[in-house]
Amino acid sequence: MNKWNPFTNERYLPLQTNLTDSPPLIIDTEANPQDILEAALQRIRASSDLLRTLHCQSFYQGDLEDIPHITHALYLLTQDGCDLLKVAQQRMLNLKAPV
Repeated sequence: MNKWNPFTNERYLPLQTNLTDSPPLIIDTEANPQDILEAALQRIRASSDLLRTLHCQSFYQGDLEDIPHITHALYLLTQDGCDLLKVAQQRMLNLKAPV
């Protein structure tokens, strides 16, 4: 459902993290590839920073309820970053349909 095919005319790609029938969060596949890449890097950096914080923190200081909240945030950031990277990569490689 959310896989982007660069050979179609679909300009807007819903993020895989959308859980609704009408996805409110989309990627403009015709945006500048550098802008798409920067958005991806922001999300992956945020995810990496959160993982670093968890690595340095003791679980004795946290609450068991925090774990699903943290993993959900990590999932959203990482998956959105991967979706954006996929589109940026395909745009930067300038894929064209075979003749």
